[in-house]
Amino acid sequence: MSERLPVRKTYKLFVGGAFPRSESGRTYLAEEQNVARASRKDVRDAVRAARGAQPGWAGLTAYNRGQVLYRVGEMLEARGADLAALCSGREEVERAVDRVVWYAGWADKLAQVLGSANAVAGPYFNFTVPEPTGVVGLIAPAEPPLLGLVSRLAPVLVGGNACVVVASEARPLAAIELAEVLATSDVPGGVVNILTGLRTELAPVLAAHMDVNALDLAGANGEVAELERLAATNVKRVVRGAPDVESPWEIAAFLELKTVWHPLGV
Repeated sequence: MSERLPVRKTYKLFVGGAFPRSESGRTYLAEEQNVARASRKDVRDAVRAARGAQPGWAGLTAYNRGQVLYRVGEMLEARGADLAALCSGREEVERAVDRVVWYAGWADKLAQVLGSANAVAGPYFNFTVPEPTGVVGLIAPAEPPLLGLVSRLAPVLVGGNACVVVASEARPLAAIELAEVLATSDVPGGVVNILTGLRTELAPVLAAHMDVNALDLAGANGEVAELERLAATNVKRVVRGAPDVESPWEIAAFLELKTVWHPLGV
């Protein structure tokens, strides 16, 4: 008998909880694999999916969002061997797991830490509460391929935002493997959408999209100024995130603070 040929994996996009090919049918070579090359329409489809999923995700209790993110950490741990082969190794996977769990623990503490009760000169309660910004566009860093993406994605999600990720052009396989983790965890479809392709094609479309509320340029390089100019068309919040950082202020960057006045009872 002839030696069996293994079935090679097909690397697709992750949009709305499903794994479609690019509507253009294009692929490109990255890490010795043919990877889907997303188009402008794929960006628009991803934003539409994120917008549809975001209210339901934000509407969960903070404790529930923390539970879901903890489940993501569990699934990362379970697929550690596959992920280690696509990044710098097992240590990076373990740091990514720990980072997701760390951010999951902040979910039900944000209101106490970032919100406040404000003293006012009048017969009112006055308090400030954090709310999600909405749909966040994320230009993923190339290095470290897994930990960098997790470090930027987790603070976006824990506060109740949905996200459209433009994966690293040179190192996209870890992002696609992460998409499979998300698809088999409890994250609702559309909350995270991951596009692979050429950054010069996708990032400007995402930055200019009028239904994107914030933009994380962690993986942008020489095109930062142009992306900021495009983001200004609808006054997006622009964050220049670091690829390996752990702080509650990374969550705060994607939250709005709403102040509420309420009259005192008599």
